[in-house]
Amino acid sequence: MQNTNTHTEDTEEHKFLLFVSGMSVKSGRAIENLRKICDEHLAGKFNLEIIDIARHKEEAVHHQIIAIPTLIKLQPGVQKIILGDLSDTQKVLRILELNQ
Repeated sequence: MQNTNTHTEDTEEHKFLLFVSGMSVKSGRAIENLRKICDEHLAGKFNLEIIDIARHKEEAVHHQIIAIPTLIKLQPGVQKIILGDLSDTQKVLRILELNQ
């Protein structure tokens, strides 16, 4: 598990879990795309935990992961789930309700 903790205290933090499998091409793209989105739209206001299901199978079972990559937005607001490499930035922003 890799935790990228970036936040400030005076804003509501967005918390994400990104499930990947090793360093597959799709997993690598998902990590890169999500980091870019977070840096551009949530600079300093997010917590991203990257979970490799090859190493942490229990986490995949706990969160009922059936495909990878899978992104789960835990907070704020309602939990959201996105499957895929997150390459459609506008779609990701819309689903995560980040298009301000």
